[in-house]
Amino acid sequence: MKRKALIYLIFIFLPTLSLAGCKKEEVQEEYKPQTIHVNKEALTMKVGDREQLTASVVPAVARPPELQWSSGKESVATVANGWVEAMAVGETTITVSYQDVSTNIAVRVEEADPPNPSGKAVLYESALTAAVPELSVNGLGSYTADGLHITAKGNTVQLNKFYALAERMAQYRVKFSADAKAVFKSSQGDFNACIDVPNRRISIATHPETEMTVGFLQGDREYVVEIYHIYQQAKVRIVDEQTGEGAEITVVHDGQGGVGQGALQTGFNVGMQYDHYCFGLASGTSMLVKQITVYALKGNVKLLIYGDSVSQPEGYFPRADFPQSWTQRIIDRLNSNAMSSGRGGGTINTVLEYIKNELPFVKAKYVMVTIGTNGGNTEANLSELTEYIRSQGAIPILNNIPCNESGTQIGVNQLIDQVRRKYGINGCRFDLATSLNGDGQQVDQSMMYWENYTNGWGEIYHHPNVKGGQKMFERTLIDLPEIYESNN
Repeated sequence: MKRKALIYLIFIFLPTLSLAGCKKEEVQEEYKPQTIHVNKEALTMKVGDREQLTASVVPAVARPPELQWSSGKESVATVANGWVEAMAVGETTITVSYQDVSTNIAVRVEEADPPNPSGKAVLYESALTAAVPELSVNGLGSYTADGLHITAKGNTVQLNKFYALAERMAQYRVKFSADAKAVFKSSQGDFNACIDVPNRRISIATHPETEMTVGFLQGDREYVVEIYHIYQQAKVRIVDEQTGEGAEITVVHDGQGGVGQGALQTGFNVGMQYDHYCFGLASGTSMLVKQITVYALKGNVKLLIYGDSVSQPEGYFPRADFPQSWTQRIIDRLNSNAMSSGRGGGTINTVLEYIKNELPFVKAKYVMVTIGTNGGNTEANLSELTEYIRSQGAIPILNNIPCNESGTQIGVNQLIDQVRRKYGINGCRFDLATSLNGDGQQVDQSMMYWENYTNGWGEIYHHPNVKGGQKMFERTLIDLPEIYESNN
């Protein structure tokens, strides 16, 4: 009897349990938001800009519904998954909706800034038909009505202008004797390129050497020789001015990702083209250099990123990981409307030197500086740097330097913060992003490459790796949102 009663009770409650389950699903299906919150109420864009809108439902729900995006005038601006692209001058409304609940964002699109016809900015240009104060000829030749005629060997002519832009090119207009072997190099010797006329080849002194045959190369002809540095890439290009024929070779630096026993790989060294451009005659009778022009490969950018080796990850990042470095993440987020300019071992004084050689010609809305690892930071130096950037019509940003193994960032960052307050400017707390407890005190070694030096430095941790680069980039989103605003 008891058994029959139990079975009877189970049959009574089963429909109830089943209905309860159905009601739960119905509640989820019947969910309607009260409003849809969007991170921006309005957008002002320029033709060609792209802007990310993010939306969330209110009240929040565990499984947010899929929102629909639309544009009132797709001829003015289009939208897909929150990404707005400005197509033409005008006004429209972007709408995000779910069922009968929606939010509108007003969009105004203005004319784009006038483009730089060449896409480049001239940093330096000189015809060598008379003595040029920026050139150290070192007794290798003499100026003529046609240009600098070089006949001596064993040394190089040096352009005494210090550049560190990661997107730059030096262009030479030259004429070689039929037996000339000319060299184009950096003053530190980390980069060497050769134009070998008698053997009709061009080369870059990597290990092994990178070279190619150039069939049109011959003596007593005028050529344009271009030496490119584009982050990890180096390129040598030669063009015959009479026929228009050209040839080029390209090699890519592949950093070790650490030093000594800490290195991730052996790497492939190309050279960062430190610090001054040099050229000369390795062998042969003569070379005539008619003109030198140094270009930044972009002009009128939104952001320039300056600093020491921390701001030059192209020197130590493995090639495959380089897009994940902090500078490249920022540049990518800005749709390449930015460039970095870092020099390994640089101090605030060297940074100021090459800022003065680059910023007035490139032009930028924001200039971000991360400097202090190598010493030299004083209130006077930081103030001079800030005031110079402002004098060029740019907005200075002074970042805290990342944490390092010795903890020296603590005092430097206190000084940087003091200067920021003095001038009322912003900066990014890279020390918080790279510290063990998020307090800027002790370095989180998992965010740095392990560098095991044999020159007395020992094991040091101050070059951000992929993880550190990600955290530093994320910190810019918190501390410097203004640099990512499309209408700034």
